[in-house]
Amino acid sequence: MLGGDALTKPDVVFVLGPPGAGKGTQCQKIVEKYGYTHLSAGDLLRAERASGSPDGELIESHIRGGTIVPVSITVKLLANAMKAAANGKFLIDGFPRNEDNVAGWNKDMQDKVNLKFVLFYECEEEECLRRALGRNQGRSDDNVESFRKRIQTYLNSTMPIVNSFKGRGLLRNIDASSDPESVFVLTQKCFEKE
Repeated sequence: MLGGDALTKPDVVFVLGPPGAGKGTQCQKIVEKYGYTHLSAGDLLRAERASGSPDGELIESHIRGGTIVPVSITVKLLANAMKAAANGKFLIDGFPRNEDNVAGWNKDMQDKVNLKFVLFYECEEEECLRRALGRNQGRSDDNVESFRKRIQTYLNSTMPIVNSFKGRGLLRNIDASSDPESVFVLTQKCFEKE
């Protein structure tokens, strides 16, 4: 569902934070309470990798290496998922992850959506590692080596865009270090402001 004018443009909330901060858990709660459609960039990429598509091998090498998949692939997958949804409200989890992602999104999607705000879940690295290793989802990147690479990518590539969103007044910081229910209380306050 992608529109051309302000009345038909879907609302988008970007959801960012370090790996293991609980973004997916909070997105599930937001979906239940506020009726958003949750689009996880990572899940879309993993599904595309598993589909045997021509991009699958490239995606796998980036996921295993903890690096960022080319923006053209990710934006295409997100746009297709939005078009397929019957909803006009989207949480985009784990995207954008760097300046190139922001530029690619703006080029292809900026005029087609209303970016409401950016949820930013903050959590200490060791707590994120504990959570990532304990989630037992069978992900190829849930190991100490991949996690450390992902954290470095996050610090070097994602934090500069987080600061950019903050400067534009779009960032909503949330302390994600406590239990999921307490974090959701803080998350709800961000949605109640809108």
